[in-house]
Amino acid sequence: MNTATNPPGADLPEHPDFLWRNPEPRKNYDVVIVGGGGHGLATAHYLVKNHGITNVAVLEKGWLAGGNMARNTTLIRSNYLWDESAAIYEHSLKLWEGLEDDLGYPILFSQRGVLNLAHTEQDIRDSVRRVEANKLNGIDAEWLGPEEVKRICPIVNISADIRYPVQGATYQPRAGIAKHDYVAWGFARRVDEAGVDLIQDCEVTGFTVDGDRVTGVRTTRGDLGCGTVALCAAGHTSVLLDRLGVRTPLQSHPLQALVSELLEPVHPTIVMSNAVHVYVSQAHKGELVMGAGVDSYNGYGQRGAFHIIERQMAAAVELFPVFARAHLLRSWAGIVDVTPDASPIVGHTPYENVFVNAGWGTGGFKATPGIGWCYAHTIAHGEPHPYVKPFSLDRFTTGALVDEHGAAAVAH
Repeated sequence: MNTATNPPGADLPEHPDFLWRNPEPRKNYDVVIVGGGGHGLATAHYLVKNHGITNVAVLEKGWLAGGNMARNTTLIRSNYLWDESAAIYEHSLKLWEGLEDDLGYPILFSQRGVLNLAHTEQDIRDSVRRVEANKLNGIDAEWLGPEEVKRICPIVNISADIRYPVQGATYQPRAGIAKHDYVAWGFARRVDEAGVDLIQDCEVTGFTVDGDRVTGVRTTRGDLGCGTVALCAAGHTSVLLDRLGVRTPLQSHPLQALVSELLEPVHPTIVMSNAVHVYVSQAHKGELVMGAGVDSYNGYGQRGAFHIIERQMAAAVELFPVFARAHLLRSWAGIVDVTPDASPIVGHTPYENVFVNAGWGTGGFKATPGIGWCYAHTIAHGEPHPYVKPFSLDRFTTGALVDEHGAAAVAH
């Protein structure tokens, strides 16, 4: 697929080689979205679709969807413990189920289910608790014993002779994966058709402030006037907020992932394990897609430490002995922004017309359509959508945390 864009300033031609324009920035916009990844593009889409707001610019300092949107492992699920988390992720999953028709573009959404393995008695207690909480929230969830796990994923090792024997698993049948690049291109194509300007190679360098309002955004491609600023810059959100003098409890970490060589279809679902800390799916082309936890140090480099990869490979081979002879093809890292309670920050900032969407950690991709919908509502109405209201910045002063660190085991 040719993803070339038009020369600067050109009108969108009727030509299949061009998915969106590459316009020069205009002087003023009603809404300036900072960050051209999945969340920024989805927000623009729902601003157009749900609220009729089209005078919008999406600013991306690199190429469109070239940050975490291009570097994630594409897992989609909603089986979180706390009501607040379950609500936003289930809203998102329902949107995923109709997104291909909404965008008029293939996204290869495959609902193959996810198994979250339990290896200890405490894992079992926590997992069963989460299954029952999911059911109360209307989310599909089951508790499976080892033999049932083996039936769904025949290649998983349920032997009692390994370090952490599989004692069972939670199972969400509606979970799945999607092709992340296609998702981004679908959103970009749709918003461009509506007149939204997607401005690449446009880094935000500062803001023009008048009292408690931001009146302009300074960029490497000139200054833009704005009615509202919506930050969607993932791991660099804290950098942007620092330029406004706003402190947030965000820490940025590298998050590594990797893929194997292409293989025949062998892995029918998604398997996640917190005890040995690895998660594995098989992509549409055949490569195994694997990840684990964040590197412990703070940083903005899109690379990580080798020992993280070494440990997740050991875990993968322990759970899936059939992978022992598979070859690693490539590895990479994104920059994830993490909060103290492992839940996002969405809503108001101290500036009247500046909103923030950040802190999704390792869960940003699965939330893409859901947060786009809710963030667009928040921007259009000036008040948080009910699904994101619990995730306000002020919860870190009120103490009303949504502690997914202690609740959901592996957070991916």
